[in-house]
Amino acid sequence: MNKFLAPLLMALLISAGSEAQYTYQKEIQQWDSVRYAFLISDTGWVNLAGLLWLAEGRNSFGADPSNDIVFPPGTIAGKAGYIELRNGSVTLIPNPNANVLVDGKKKGSAIIYQKDWTTLPVCSSGNLRWNIKRSDDKYGIRLRDLKSPAIHQFKPIPRYPADSSWKVQARLSARKESGGLIITNVLGQTSEHPSPGKLVFELQGKSYSLETTTEGDQLFIIFGDETSGSTTYPSGRYLYASMPDKNGYTMLDFNKSINPPCAFTEFATCPLPPKQNILPVAITAGEKYGH
Repeated sequence: MNKFLAPLLMALLISAGSEAQYTYQKEIQQWDSVRYAFLISDTGWVNLAGLLWLAEGRNSFGADPSNDIVFPPGTIAGKAGYIELRNGSVTLIPNPNANVLVDGKKKGSAIIYQKDWTTLPVCSSGNLRWNIKRSDDKYGIRLRDLKSPAIHQFKPIPRYPADSSWKVQARLSARKESGGLIITNVLGQTSEHPSPGKLVFELQGKSYSLETTTEGDQLFIIFGDETSGSTTYPSGRYLYASMPDKNGYTMLDFNKSINPPCAFTEFATCPLPPKQNILPVAITAGEKYGH
């Protein structure tokens, strides 16, 4: 190669690499902005005000401390009505003057949960919103306060600088074992989740793998690593990936590793990483723990 062209070509390659990294960093910044907006949205995690477990039978609810289910003071009528749990079906029976709505409408009573439902009605009163959360054999009220002070106090999540070297190709190795992936949550409940298999990939010249489940049209990964409990959330982080292509490949972008809901609220029932998803390497990418 011409001795005058070689330095020019090298400079162009360096410039192209720097531009690509800059473009990637902007992509992660935009992604991070969308993530922050979700967390403080009406359906995000920051506004949660309670996870109130129901007993089988009729549960009185409202702001009065004498109720079976006590809502925050001043947020709802003292005696707002009853929530009845019978064999996995939940019915709301509001008091006539309590200003309690179901999907924006006043009703004398309404079924608000059944086992086979995929979309749940939203109950409301003033700034409060709630629906039923099932966790294994437990049923509870997931309560939100749309005017929660926590929304205004919430700050951007600290993160590692975006680095495209943490975006790696992964191959899905189909699950050979019978049954699904066994996962335990923060309540100590253990359940089996359908799993298409594990993602096999390389980091810094070494091969690793992560077991997956599915969420919607994406692969869902719960993992821990050597940063867990120091710079990142102690109970691990979450990561999503696109479904593999026809050849079985997808991309794992550890810059999009996120804290679980439990990092932002005590009213969540987060699944924990299975032991085979604890990586013996420090993943210095994605969200840190600073809340």
